[in-house]
Amino acid sequence: MSIKKTKIFFNSKPTSLKSLFPNHKIKRNIKINVVKPLISAGKNDLTFYDSKKYKHLAESTKASFCITTVNLSHDLPKKVEKILVKNVLYELAILLKKIFNSADIDYPDLTLRPPVKKKFISVKFGNNVLIGKDVTIGKNSFIGSNTIIGKNVSIGKNCVIGSNVVIKNSIINNSVVIQDGNRIGQKGFGFIPNKNKNIKFPHIGKVIINDDVEIATNCTIDRGSIDDTVIGKNTYLDNQVHIAHNVKIGENCMIAGQVGFAGSSIIGNNVSIGGQAGISGHLKIGNNVKIGGGSGVVKDIEDNQVVMGYPAVPLRDFLKKND
Repeated sequence: MSIKKTKIFFNSKPTSLKSLFPNHKIKRNIKINVVKPLISAGKNDLTFYDSKKYKHLAESTKASFCITTVNLSHDLPKKVEKILVKNVLYELAILLKKIFNSADIDYPDLTLRPPVKKKFISVKFGNNVLIGKDVTIGKNSFIGSNTIIGKNVSIGKNCVIGSNVVIKNSIINNSVVIQDGNRIGQKGFGFIPNKNKNIKFPHIGKVIINDDVEIATNCTIDRGSIDDTVIGKNTYLDNQVHIAHNVKIGENCMIAGQVGFAGSSIIGNNVSIGGQAGISGHLKIGNNVKIGGGSGVVKDIEDNQVVMGYPAVPLRDFLKKND
């Protein structure tokens, strides 16, 4: 079965830039139906730039339009039309709500029905399974009892999905094992404080789980906000792991129980993380890194490092401090 990684799960309402930003002088008024990250935005796309941490991406973006601040605007190529605002994420949340009017709340899927088994060749279903509209499931896959698979989800061949699992807004490749009780593809934690009311940040991304991944029981994996949440090939997650929006975990990683990843962190290949460790948001963890159990990672980690403690430091420094 061919899985299209470009699938969009939320219907958009194409809206002109002048309508989205009525108080700004827009030179080229085109219709926008999606917002893309700096790294993947192309010609005629709208992106956003809100932190110097992403300066290297801003300098090379191919986007035609960018929401940013006066101070950050100088990092963008001259050809990019800058839409200058005071609070990038606040303006982005308001814009996304206009384009995607149902992505800030996970509404119940009213298309759910018991599977019509003749539509799913060589797929075995347990009791009380519900399937949404336009779901695809590959041959020789198993779906456990009381599991819910939301509309448009794609599941590959030879997958095993346990009981009491909920999957939405996700693309799952081949030979993936998802054990009982997992929640995959739900809206992540995102709010913009605004006086007496928090503005919900819409989540228009998805979850992509690559071949041969195994996910143990009761994990939660949030879909991306603007980007996607991705788990690399042959990675194993232990019980009760939480992965927040936009996190990208590489190949051949081993994540022990109760590890938590905050949003938008990038984890390299062959990374091992001990139980109850926490990874802060917007970090980059290199390849072949080992993180001890109970550690708190608050800074980037280069390739081939072994760290432990809170804040996490090289193992030699941790042992010396606690000798």
